[in-house]
Amino acid sequence: MKVRFAPSPTGRLHAGNARIAVLNWLMAKKAGGTFLLRLDDTDTERSTDEYAEAIQQDLTWLGLTWDEFAVQSHRMDRYDLAVEKLKADGRLYPCYETADELGLKRKIALQAGRPPIYDREALKLSAADRAKYEAEGRKAHWRFKLDHSVIEWEDLVRGPCHFEGQNLSDPVLIREDGRPLYTLTSCVDDLELEVTHVLRGEDHVSNTAVQVQLFEALGGQVPSFAHISLMVGADGQGLSKRLGSLSLGSLRDEEGIEPMALNSYLARLGTPDPIEVRQSPKELTELFDISRFGRATPRFDPVELGHLNAKVLHGADFATVQSRLPDGFDEELWDVVRPNLEKLADARSWFDICRGAVKPEILAEDAEFLALAAERLPPAPWHKGTWKELTTVLKDETGRKGKQLFLPLRKALTGQDHGPELADLLPLIGPAHAAARLQGKTA
Repeated sequence: MKVRFAPSPTGRLHAGNARIAVLNWLMAKKAGGTFLLRLDDTDTERSTDEYAEAIQQDLTWLGLTWDEFAVQSHRMDRYDLAVEKLKADGRLYPCYETADELGLKRKIALQAGRPPIYDREALKLSAADRAKYEAEGRKAHWRFKLDHSVIEWEDLVRGPCHFEGQNLSDPVLIREDGRPLYTLTSCVDDLELEVTHVLRGEDHVSNTAVQVQLFEALGGQVPSFAHISLMVGADGQGLSKRLGSLSLGSLRDEEGIEPMALNSYLARLGTPDPIEVRQSPKELTELFDISRFGRATPRFDPVELGHLNAKVLHGADFATVQSRLPDGFDEELWDVVRPNLEKLADARSWFDICRGAVKPEILAEDAEFLALAAERLPPAPWHKGTWKELTTVLKDETGRKGKQLFLPLRKALTGQDHGPELADLLPLIGPAHAAARLQGKTA
């Protein structure tokens, strides 16, 4: 098996693009196959090196390493050869209508209750007609002549797909400026790079109907297809690279989302199966089954993604996060605080609580109690049982219990009203910080 993820470098990848990438990667890896990253950059007006680099950075962040790499702008000679073959076989023909003329034709067809299918008028042009248009300065665009026959394939998601060739417009493959369009370049690449399975969004279904005939006209094997329903945002609107909808950059840098939270979410979104967190893309392969994806439109839920993000952090071992933690943040502290994290950035505050200065929160009615706590701190070295020793003494001497006993101590020691168990946290805070904070001093 060989699959490809083929984004256009015309914007930052968003979560919908990432979903297609994740599913392609999982499909390939589960089958022991090959994952190809192909940059479809023939749209020279909007494609940039900056976006191309960003796409590779985003995929690397997700852990979706590619086995092969291709760039369409480096393969223009291959498309030229394909064009020559199609022309020689009588499958490409020149057309000279302007955009306004084609728009008028579509309008007339719709008003007459007909589908806006190209009428093939260009096939009737004589050599003299074509010469006349070219003398006027018109540049030809080239259309692929479809066979008016049944087009069928068994889609891995949608099941049997059926189109009538006569109900489709002959697609434009070459623009007036001579540049090939996606319909052609994608087929040439899929054939020559030996892609066996094409998994992409359902918005490409009609493209597939055309491309099935184009694959055959180019003399190649038609790959298997899987068309996934498109994901929408929480507001029900579609996602857009140009609008920056749910970009991976913003999810990573602004929302603090872990790559495996997003991978785990996208790997099951659109199936009836529960979403299960895994700590590496490879671990997700065991969950992948293309037959589980349905036709319903999946909705991206940032709240659910946030819950998954916390689960990823709760299960992450120290080695996987160490490089992103402050200097001096050790494994002992990580194991104590990670069950309380929603984002990795939250770990910084607990590092400061244990290694830096905290301004204690002390109510007037608790000051005397906390001063007593400072006097009753057990001797060093401290261990997990130190907290129980301290609270047992304080309970016996003051009669305080429950929230009245524990909450003032927590607020004084950490400046927070929630967090990791103080039995685990207190030894990390240490006697000097604890004594000073219980006395109302910033330490």
